[in-house]
Amino acid sequence: MQTITAAAPSSSDQTIRPISDREFALFQKVIYRETGIHLTPVKKALLEARLMRRLRELGLTSFEAYYRYIQEGDDNDELIVLIDRISTNETHFFREPKQFEFLENQVFPAWQAQGHSANGTRRIRVWSAACSTGEEPYSLAMLLSDQFGTGTGWDFEILATDISTRVLAAASAAVWPIAKAGEISTRHLKKYMLRGTGEQAGKMKAGPEIRAVVRFERLNLNDDHYPVEGKFDLIFCRNVMIYFDHQSRARVIQRLVDHLAANGFLFVGHAESLSGVTDRVRYVLPTIYTGSSQPQPALMPGIAKNHGVETSR
Repeated sequence: MQTITAAAPSSSDQTIRPISDREFALFQKVIYRETGIHLTPVKKALLEARLMRRLRELGLTSFEAYYRYIQEGDDNDELIVLIDRISTNETHFFREPKQFEFLENQVFPAWQAQGHSANGTRRIRVWSAACSTGEEPYSLAMLLSDQFGTGTGWDFEILATDISTRVLAAASAAVWPIAKAGEISTRHLKKYMLRGTGEQAGKMKAGPEIRAVVRFERLNLNDDHYPVEGKFDLIFCRNVMIYFDHQSRARVIQRLVDHLAANGFLFVGHAESLSGVTDRVRYVLPTIYTGSSQPQPALMPGIAKNHGVETSR
């Protein structure tokens, strides 16, 4: 999830001139161009607080000077730094539990039944499209390993992407405070997590079985083209679109759906809906959509009976 939060002011900030309305407008434009995120005027103080440290690191005394520094650079390295500085990533293991229950109780049994009716290895591809510090893709890795792990005749892979190089580095390390263990069931903790000792006391790390199935790459959802190949059976893009305007949201969803398998599922955040955004997917449950144009006999009737069908317009 991409957002902006305030940092405590420092006395050393006094040498840096406060950001003006004109300077804020310049950063509004570059941030929207690069990320699709529209910063409203109420974010002005938060943007200033987030970038103060970077200005001090560069020895700059105004936000206009930092803007020129970004524009005059020979490459986009400083743009990546800017994006990292304004992005705060808050996430949890098994966030939106009803979505994971849907996978365990509806999708996975249907896939298992379909797999038993044919010979050979079955392959599952999953994309966590705003993976933050890794809790989402590793939650998926635990569930998939339970159902489709070694010896089951199935093969699966998880692509995890984010715009922030900072959070991707944290996700790749797969280390979290032990306090986060409370977000994971005891069964999954014992099976898939390692408790830190010595210098790593107070931390936990994803075990090798689930680290092996997750691949991390930097990807900007606002780019015109996504450098990923093939179709995905599951795509998670949660709690990102709330920061986009309608135009950016529609572009992102269209590109994601381009990579969604015909019978795949797209998951969004609890405050997000695709109604009025695209007509290329069908509503299944709140925050869950499918690329299938027809109900799936083994999966859909009970859902339609209990919850009805939302048609995106």
